[in-house]
Amino acid sequence: MKKSTFLHLRIPFSFFLLPVFLFASAVAGEVNWFNFSLVFIILHLLIYPASNGYNSYFDKDEKSIGGLENPPPVSKELYWISLIFDLLGLALGLLISLDFTVMIFIYGLVSKAYSHPVVRLKKLPIIGWLAAGIFQGYFTYLLCIIALKDISIFQALGWENQFPGILSSALLLGSYPMTQVYQHEEDGKRGDLTLSRLLGIRGTFQFTALMFSIAMGGFGYFFYAYSLNTTITFFIFMGPVLAYFLVWYMRVLKDPSEANFKSTMRLNFISAFCLNMFFLFWRHF
Repeated sequence: MKKSTFLHLRIPFSFFLLPVFLFASAVAGEVNWFNFSLVFIILHLLIYPASNGYNSYFDKDEKSIGGLENPPPVSKELYWISLIFDLLGLALGLLISLDFTVMIFIYGLVSKAYSHPVVRLKKLPIIGWLAAGIFQGYFTYLLCIIALKDISIFQALGWENQFPGILSSALLLGSYPMTQVYQHEEDGKRGDLTLSRLLGIRGTFQFTALMFSIAMGGFGYFFYAYSLNTTITFFIFMGPVLAYFLVWYMRVLKDPSEANFKSTMRLNFISAFCLNMFFLFWRHF
């Protein structure tokens, strides 16, 4: 495998999507541990990297992208490796259940539609935003629950799974435009009208603040059903995210160029780290 191919798979970037998996495992309680390990491998080492590589192949970015500050030129190898990773994920998924395998297949199709020139959801600001938020949030939460609890898709459709699934999407719908805030120039050259580019830099921050507030309110309500202490602990864990976001926003108001790759990745890391740590803490304590 070429070094450029490996870099474009952006395997470390899966850390930013790990909170949905950990949230599902924490809500599920007692889980099938074989499935737990397998789902982690399938999603974070195969399906997510396959999506990253496939989209990188068609985007052919020359400037910073999520998890890769200086993307090297892509080759046809990246296209084939991303498909091989998808096939490996599907094959391993069959060890869990057919329902789970069908869902990761659907996830793969939607992720490919985001950048494929025939569909290219990235050109459609609202549809692209909804597709990313729903499938990386709600849909992924449900497929994790199906695997972790070893149940069918129909058994996963109860409200006890619907509400946390919706909360997962609320987080993604708020954070996703922020991952595009430094890519306006590159997206403009290709004619891609992302939601962030539609909103503008300030609008992206304001929109994210609104969605983040809605998501935090929903999570507060959800965790209050467990205990007030759980709710308070959640907000304490999320404190660094809010602090960094506000400080960064103040810098951007003075200088729009501060809406750059490094600051965006720092926010992504802080947010993912705090969420991951809380869900692990909540699960075990």
